[in-house]
Order: sequence, then structure tokens, then C-alpha cells
Amino acid sequence: MLTLTQLFLYPIKSLGGVAVAEAEVTARGLRHDRRWLLVDAQNQFLTQRQHPELALLAVAPAHNGWLLSHRQRPELLPLFIPFEATPERTLFVTIWDDLVWAWRGDAVADAWLSRALGREIRLVYMSDMVRRDVEPEHNPDGQIVSFADAYPFLLIGEAALADLNQRLPTPVPMNRFRPSLVFSGGPAYDDDAWAEFRVGDVPFQAVKGCARCVLTTIDQQTAAKSPQGEPLRTLATYRSIGSKVMFGQNVTGPGHGHLRVGDAVTVLSRQ
Repeated sequence: MLTLTQLFLYPIKSLGGVAVAEAEVTARGLRHDRRWLLVDAQNQFLTQRQHPELALLAVAPAHNGWLLSHRQRPELLPLFIPFEATPERTLFVTIWDDLVWAWRGDAVADAWLSRALGREIRLVYMSDMVRRDVEPEHNPDGQIVSFADAYPFLLIGEAALADLNQRLPTPVPMNRFRPSLVFSGGPAYDDDAWAEFRVGDVPFQAVKGCARCVLTTIDQQTAAKSPQGEPLRTLATYRSIGSKVMFGQNVTGPGHGHLRVGDAVTVLSRQ
């Protein structure tokens, strides 16, 4: 039996994730997932790929929003960030090849983040009025996405992580891979062949494998990079397709529904 065992939100792209027991499915992914983004003085998006210190910013749920704290700097009092921004200040930001219109967070948040990260930072929000499309070559249904890299959901099986950890000198936790949906049951990497599946009564489509990057080598508690390049180095020995290292599945969904940890996962068709 396949079962949904974990659900994760990442309210601010490339910052800490939040484990939840249930979540609403929206057109862009799970509700509140990666609607906020950090950009630099040139309005270019920031991620742990170039700035591993972002891992030190932890996100926790609060009433009507989130509390942001620094894991190693207790002198920085937690910063409250609401679920949504207001359209008082706007700008265009660049994320990968997309130019996206965004709402600015408040000046207090910009100042806190700039102090925490030692550079000029702006916090921006994607409103419901913005359209950012999933990769066109894998988007026949016109799916949209938040500030996530390219797809609304990322699915990983617990068996895949267990298989990887058996090959590693030091096991790594699931948070290295930043999934939104985690399931138990079935053989490792069986989801490579999934086409359509259902979680509870919500249908999804497994679109393509997820190519992994250097972010997987960053300890999410300390922001330290693995000097051996693990787990990417080991994954490359048995999960490479061409020049890409694959782990997990990029997924699109129906744009509505509700998920709960414990929901049954049912494979409807295979590729």
C-alpha cells in the first residue's frame, strides 16, 4: 500500500520548509508554497545554490503568517511575514528565464533580511493576478507555478531515500531534496514510471524526473556544504541521465483539492 507520509510547504523560496498535516491544493501548488521570494538589489532571485547561508533562515507557522528566524543569530528577533503582501509597492523580478511582476514586502522585512544576510535584500510576493507558466514543453494543459523552480509539486518516495542512504557514508535527511509530497510503500524509484496517480481523491500527473543540483549538498541546519559533494556524488553513479542527476518526480495537479498525511496514494497509469 502506498501512503502519503509527509507534506511540506516552503513559504519563501530556498528558505526552510514547514511540515504540515494537511494542505490545500491550488493552481500554483500547495497553498502558501513559494509565494514569497528574496531578490537582490538588481531584482534577481536568490537561492541556496549561490547563497547556502539562506539555509540558516528558519520558517515557522504563526497566526495569519510565518515567523522567520536565524538559526545562528539569536540577537535577531523573529520577523513576522504575513501570508500575503499588499499591492502598495510593485516591481519586476527575474527568476530563471522569467520576468515576473511582484508585490514588495514591507521595509521592515527588507531591513531584517539585509542585516541577516549581509547584503541588500528585497522580499517580494507573487499575487494571484500573476501568471507564470510551467515549462512549455511539458505543459499541454496550461499549468501555472509559483516561485518554485519550474513545477508546482515535487514527489519523493521514502524507499528512494532509504536506498540512497544505504550507499552513502553518512545518511542524509529528506530535507536535502525539498519535496512537497513524500510517500511510503513500493520499491525504490518505482515513481520513475508513474504517469497519473491520485492522493486521496486528488489526481496528479508525474511529468518528468527532477534534475538535482548543488543544493542537495547543503546541510539545512548549518548551511555547510559537503566537502565530498554528497549526496550528489553518489547519486551520479547510478541515477544519471546524460549530464543530469535525477531524484524525485516533478508533478502537476488539478488546481484544487485537499491533501492529508495518511491519504492513500494510487497509481492510475504508467508511462
